[in-house]
Amino acid sequence: MSQPSLTLSTFLIPAIDRVLANLSHVLAKGEAYAKETGIDPVQLVQARLAPDMMTLAGQVQRASDTAKGAAARLAGIDAPSFADDEQDFAQLQDRIRRTREFIASVDLAKLEGCEGRVISFQAGPYPLTFTGTSYARDFVLPNLHFHATTAYGILRHNGVPVGKLDYLGPIN
Repeated sequence: MSQPSLTLSTFLIPAIDRVLANLSHVLAKGEAYAKETGIDPVQLVQARLAPDMMTLAGQVQRASDTAKGAAARLAGIDAPSFADDEQDFAQLQDRIRRTREFIASVDLAKLEGCEGRVISFQAGPYPLTFTGTSYARDFVLPNLHFHATTAYGILRHNGVPVGKLDYLGPIN
């Protein structure tokens, strides 16, 4: 029996969605911890690992931007623009929900052949150009995991009882 061929769209989109779902789970544990311990939840949302790093909110925002940007760029469509104004866990969860809804709404047929598509954009002061494959491998997945891991690290550093399996999510 032949296996269906693995394409970037059949691999990357589910991988992105999984990271976002697990990030949502980690945030829920953070919010629950704040309620259980009496910590001001805004203190956690504004926490950072180092003074020159983004806050928890900033990490979630960048993970969201990476995810929706990937789906949009690879499909050749525009990504929705979200204001970076989340101040609490509910707003962060809503951003993740909206990001996941956008990704799920992308017509996978538009991603056909995206492996060789030229992807060019500006990241801060840096102009970047990739093929679809190198964009997914060298930018999207590392960047998405960096921000999700840093969000996890911020919560863990602040006492939230999260572990590796919270980050990885259910193993099939």
